[in-house]
Amino acid sequence: MDLSSPGIGSNLDVNGIVSKLMSLEQKPLVALAQREASFQAKLSAIGSLKGALSSFQSSVKGLSDISKFQALRVTPADTTIVSASAAATAMPGTYALEVTKLAQAQKLASAGQASASAVIGNGTLTFDFGTILGGTFDPVAGKYTGAAFTSNGSGVKTVTIDATGNTLSGIRDAINKANIGVSATIVNDGSASPNRLVLTEASTGKTNSVKISVTGDAALSGLLAHDPGAAPAGQALSETVTAQNADIKVDGIAASKSSNMITDVIPGVTLNLLKTNAGSPTNVSVARDTASVITAVNQFVSAYNLVNSTLNELSAYNPTTKQGAVLNGDSAVRNIQSQIRGILNTPVAGGAGIFTQLSEIGVTVQKDGTLAADSTKLQAAVDKNFNDIAGLFAAVGKATDSLVTYSGSTANTKSGAYALNVTQLATTGKTVGQAAAGLTITAGSNDTLQVLLDGVSASVTLTAGTYATAAALATEVQSKINGAAGFVSAGSAVTVTQSAGIINISSNRYGSASNVSVTGNGQVNLLGAAPTATAGADVAGTINGVAAAGSGQTLTGATGNNAEGLKLLIASGALGARGTVNFSKGYAYQFDKMSDTILGADGPLNARTDGINASLKSIAQDKQRVSDRLTAIEKRYRAQFTALDLMMSNMTKTSSFLTQQLSSLSNLR
Repeated sequence: MDLSSPGIGSNLDVNGIVSKLMSLEQKPLVALAQREASFQAKLSAIGSLKGALSSFQSSVKGLSDISKFQALRVTPADTTIVSASAAATAMPGTYALEVTKLAQAQKLASAGQASASAVIGNGTLTFDFGTILGGTFDPVAGKYTGAAFTSNGSGVKTVTIDATGNTLSGIRDAINKANIGVSATIVNDGSASPNRLVLTEASTGKTNSVKISVTGDAALSGLLAHDPGAAPAGQALSETVTAQNADIKVDGIAASKSSNMITDVIPGVTLNLLKTNAGSPTNVSVARDTASVITAVNQFVSAYNLVNSTLNELSAYNPTTKQGAVLNGDSAVRNIQSQIRGILNTPVAGGAGIFTQLSEIGVTVQKDGTLAADSTKLQAAVDKNFNDIAGLFAAVGKATDSLVTYSGSTANTKSGAYALNVTQLATTGKTVGQAAAGLTITAGSNDTLQVLLDGVSASVTLTAGTYATAAALATEVQSKINGAAGFVSAGSAVTVTQSAGIINISSNRYGSASNVSVTGNGQVNLLGAAPTATAGADVAGTINGVAAAGSGQTLTGATGNNAEGLKLLIASGALGARGTVNFSKGYAYQFDKMSDTILGADGPLNARTDGINASLKSIAQDKQRVSDRLTAIEKRYRAQFTALDLMMSNMTKTSSFLTQQLSSLSNLR
């Protein structure tokens, strides 16, 4: 029979007894929970360490960029006239700037139309860009007389006007959608035919005026056909703003530039012209930005001290309490600390700068392992050797040959001095005519060229007519090739020149991927029956005495060599020995790469995390097994006590029965 409550039959505290027995049985589970808590604490600590190292890497990654330590500060005396910036190649100095003209873009306006939605006509608009030379300009009519138009060869652009957009509004939208470097708007001038299409060139400068050829309906041609080199009757549009260059003087030397953003007058300095100051020059000062370099060095010190502090806190031991921090004695932490100290205590090799140790610029290790910067010594080092500070922190390459430029490296590139020998300069692919070009281009007869440029093919059609000179024909060929959509999208272009009437078409790309070949019905007239096509060649040579890989004008150190991954740009110069390239890996660069390794998927912290997670998984499985066993044990204990309870209950009943019987017998006497 069942009992209503444990112990009722025996008067024993069964629940209490079972609870105490189970508390003894649960000791293995408690031990497992303690181990689990310890592993969880280590996992959390490693997460904190990862975060600290990640922050450290973010700080040093920025400092491993050489530009952080070679910044220059440009200060215009009058910021309403010019704003400016400087690259690391700029030379400190003060320059007198006078702006007599600002560059401006050409604007053209059409004749007025009564309605912007009335049908005008279908056809194709061909835009060419170039210079208007000579002649006279009527500012009232906005037209030229006796002028000539010369294409700049940047490439013609076409816009198709079909039945879906053959109104003034549709023409505007089609031009804007084509994204050809010309924007279109409609201006209402309030007259009887108020709607005028206004075209604005995106590029400033006098070499960016527009010529528009139209094929198709006469009404479309009458509205937009515009040749500033033709008689006024051939100029359908009125020029409302004339394209002009920016005219400036720097230290009294005159220069004319197509843009108000000028990058090639003062080497390394970009000038953004804002307004004129004719007759009143203003100064533009270029100085080394020593403050930014000192800030960068102090950032490095702070970043190092932060990660060093985190490592110390996580691995510390308190001799008083005889308690260690969570990661005290952890092999991964000891290894990281060893790597950091190893880098910091090893001088920078390679010779790319005069400094090899941080102490030379006033940054020293303190007794507690932190870094401290002596501001006076640091300032003196920056003032005296500004360009050499970068070598202590960034990956830096310096060539003794001024025509060789360091352009990159990899983690496998070793610090050192590498001899450079150039056996071949990079060349561009080209096709050279066999005979002087015919100057007459006839539509459908000799006007089509099939051009294969840098592996991309496109067909171009030359404008029919008789060209005055071979140079004019060369400009037409360059303009049409460079305007082909396939070449534009591939980033390919050509330069077309002529010598004694013989046309030379050269790719603007260097290396073995550079090539030009021409076929089509216009080939013979332009280049002769058997033009000579020559593929481009990659630069070739050795770095550190080992053959390097050439790609275009870039020579890269061979795999398996100390110079592996060292990239050098060789634009020109002689063949043979070209001096030495010194390459150094500064402290910030080394710490960045060290962090990559430590934090990487195969790094020690991930391996340690994986190990801990595996242990936690094993503990979870052990806990489940122990829990299952404890459940069975408790069930057995309760079954045993229930059986005891029943037995004692039965014995009690028997005792009561016997007592009653004996009492009855006693009464019978």
